[in-house]
Amino acid sequence: MTNPNEKLPAFPPSGLFDDFRREMDAMIQRFFGDDTSAAAATGFPSLMAAGAVRPAIDITENDKAITLTAELPGMSEEEVDLSISDGMLMLKGEKTVSHDSKQDDSVVTERNYGSFLRSFPIPDRVDQEAIDAKFDKGILKVTLPKNPGQEARGRRIRIGS
Repeated sequence: MTNPNEKLPAFPPSGLFDDFRREMDAMIQRFFGDDTSAAAATGFPSLMAAGAVRPAIDITENDKAITLTAELPGMSEEEVDLSISDGMLMLKGEKTVSHDSKQDDSVVTERNYGSFLRSFPIPDRVDQEAIDAKFDKGILKVTLPKNPGQEARGRRIRIGS
C-alpha cells in the first residue's frame, strides 16, 4: 500500500520514452524524407526512399515572373520532361547508371539514380502560354511570366458562427 503523503514521480518518468521517440523519429524520416525546405512546406513532401533522385529546386519571384531553377547534374535535356497538367507544372525524368566495363565492381555508390516526378501549382497570375524553359550544364531554368497588371489576389474571410 502506498503512503498517501508520498509524492509520486512525474509521469512519464524522464527518459522512459526517449529511445522509443528517437526510433520513431528516425523511422518517419526514413519513410518521408528529411526535407525541411520551402518546397516541402507547400504540402508536397517527399515520399521517396533514401537514395532516390530528388532534384534540388529554387523558386524565386519578382514583379515580372516566377522562376523555377532545378539542379539536374549528369542529365541531358533529352532525359527531362516538362509539362503542364491541370494547373500543375510537372517535372519528370530518369537518371540512369551505365557501367562501361564489366571489370568495375562498385564498392561505394553515393550518386543517386532513378526516376523522379516533381509537381508545382501554377498560380493564376501566370501566363501559361508564355512559360519558357532553358537547360544548360545540368541546370533547368523555367520562367513563368506573370500576366501584366494581375497581382496575387487574396481576401479576408469573415468567420461566423
